[in-house]
Amino acid sequence: MATGGDDGGKTAQRILRMSDIAKEPLEILMPIGGYEDVLLVSLEIAVEPLASFLPAVQSCAYAAKEICENPSDGLTPDQSAAIMLYSMGWKPLDKCLYVALNVTLRSKDRSKLEPWLLYLKLFLTALSRLPSIS
Repeated sequence: MATGGDDGGKTAQRILRMSDIAKEPLEILMPIGGYEDVLLVSLEIAVEPLASFLPAVQSCAYAAKEICENPSDGLTPDQSAAIMLYSMGWKPLDKCLYVALNVTLRSKDRSKLEPWLLYLKLFLTALSRLPSIS
């Protein structure tokens, strides 16, 4: 909880995450597809196709994996780090993973998801393995 002063941009990041709901399309988009057919790979391999448009993604993935070396959530380090990577923010915000992925998911052009398929497979597999919370 911030107590005043500079919080490293965390407040701005939280506001961005909540306020970007206004960008949700008002029309039904085609379902996300293709990720179910790709192999489950390490986080390092999953983010390789993203590096051309998210320059910091590989170093952030490395940091996330280091932090998630021994996850207590029952996931593999790669799965846990994939979730952590989605929740990380870095500057500029439009070049951090969650912003770029959310923009792509809102796009009518589903071919833009192609570079994301390996990451989506890892991320969605991880989320599906987490226990439900009532």
